[in-house]
Amino acid sequence: MKIRVIFVGLFLCSNAAFAEGPKLAQKELDFFENRIRPIFAENCYKCHSESAEKIKGGLLLDSRDALRKGGETGPAIVLKHPEKSLLIKAVSYTDKDLLMPPQDKKLSDQQIADLETWIKMGAPDPRDKGVGKGHDYAIDWDKARKHWAYQPVHKPAVPKTPDKKHWAKSPIDRFILEKLNQQKLTPSAPADKVTLLRRATFDLIGLPPTAKEVDAFLRDKSSRAFEKVVDRLLASPHYGERWARYWLDLGQYGDTRGPLGNGRDNRYIYAYTYRDWVVKAFNDDMPYDKFLKLQIAADKIPGHRSRDLAAMGFLTLGQRFNNSQNDIIDNRITILCQSTMALTANCARCHDHKFDPIPTKDYYSLHGIFASSTEPKEEPLLEAPKDTPAYREFVKELNVRQNAYDDFRISTANELGDELCNKAGDYMMALVNYKKGNGDLTRNGYLLKHDLIPQWGASWENNLRFLEKKKDPVFAAWFEFCKLDETNFSEAAKELSKTICESNDPKKYNPVVAKLFCEPPSSLDQVASRYAGLFYRINKEWQDVLRAYEITKRASSEPVPEPENLPDQAEDEVRDLMY
Repeated sequence: MKIRVIFVGLFLCSNAAFAEGPKLAQKELDFFENRIRPIFAENCYKCHSESAEKIKGGLLLDSRDALRKGGETGPAIVLKHPEKSLLIKAVSYTDKDLLMPPQDKKLSDQQIADLETWIKMGAPDPRDKGVGKGHDYAIDWDKARKHWAYQPVHKPAVPKTPDKKHWAKSPIDRFILEKLNQQKLTPSAPADKVTLLRRATFDLIGLPPTAKEVDAFLRDKSSRAFEKVVDRLLASPHYGERWARYWLDLGQYGDTRGPLGNGRDNRYIYAYTYRDWVVKAFNDDMPYDKFLKLQIAADKIPGHRSRDLAAMGFLTLGQRFNNSQNDIIDNRITILCQSTMALTANCARCHDHKFDPIPTKDYYSLHGIFASSTEPKEEPLLEAPKDTPAYREFVKELNVRQNAYDDFRISTANELGDELCNKAGDYMMALVNYKKGNGDLTRNGYLLKHDLIPQWGASWENNLRFLEKKKDPVFAAWFEFCKLDETNFSEAAKELSKTICESNDPKKYNPVVAKLFCEPPSSLDQVASRYAGLFYRINKEWQDVLRAYEITKRASSEPVPEPENLPDQAEDEVRDLMY
């Protein structure tokens, strides 16, 4: 079956499937299901749902009414006002007596921002019941699978409705005529030639016919006049441009990744290759099964053409949700299921689907496939460029600009690396001192007060929390020195330093770090300074390696292998934490 025929049917079925939905606007529902429900399900329901063994603080977060009612401390949210909402204060850690989730599981900045945006929207929430001790609803899977949408396509018998005026010109007309007769209606009169031409031209290429085309059609008195018009329009490149737009909308085509933090470029500079591939597929009348397979797994199809790799933009041009991998995968599942089956399978991310026969295990089967699929760091070459004077000039200029870019990137990275290493001790001490109590100052306010960058401070805090839990050998000494009593630090540090220095267990104490404390420190500030000095030295060594590699690569006409790691394995372990 050809793509132009089956796609129109898919388009109509998709619209019908989405016609009946929740009372919330689709944008609001999508935001809740994709961004908010996963936060609650993955971080909150264990302690704040009807399925929890013990509901903490009397707070339930598994239904709309329970969330707004709140717990022992009052309503969890104030609609339109995230700054007044206890939920935001709890997840932001602005109230030391109200930290949710616990410190070792704090939500990411993006998740907190999503909650704030959701409350500003008025907290749209489709949940009228809690998750309960299992499901708060029952699904009859057998009955659900008997719905007409899940039945195999079959060829029905053509109705034998009387057609005294010989109105029906095709089997499809027979079905229409039967329904018209049932409603005691008669077919409309045939359209005049100009109206018919305008309808066909707008439908197939999205443009009105020209005066010349109208005149030619009116002059053509043959029985194949309209057939020739349709053939001409289907052969027009504008046909693919017109109908590809519908598929691109279903695939959420765009040339940007959605909002990304830290000043990252959100453009897909090669997005047009997917757009052009879809247009060409329609114009070439590609079979629908091939059309789908190439978009889902072109790289796995034997004998695929390089240019067909552009088809995989179907799955890779969606939003990046600040590079949250699970949200990216959820979006890909949404695109795949909605565009090919008109199913909103992403509801099953948190529970068995309430309306469609999709259990959670099916969702995570798809999730596993996408999670184990990787994108190449550099997009594949779809077609080798022709060796022309213009192309050679382009390559020459490209090399000049690439070298300038590499120089800027390396020098900037070195400057930032130097600054980060030089101030490593400052960040480590700032986080320790902040936790001792600093009035009404937030962490970011405290860091700014001491000329430190809040984003780097947040990164230090998150990493140190993770490394302490992991019992990382590089920072093991730091965590133990932090536990010493300040009033007797110097004496206590002598015994601890001896233990660290004489340790022969590299899994407990990194040997390079252990050497730093063969001479006992007199204060915690001195411990932080020694770490900063070690980071600075290793960073300089690594910069020298990269600089030598770059010089060698530019001087050689042959490929140069990536630079080797630093020779000392213990130093290499420290470097890995820095990069």
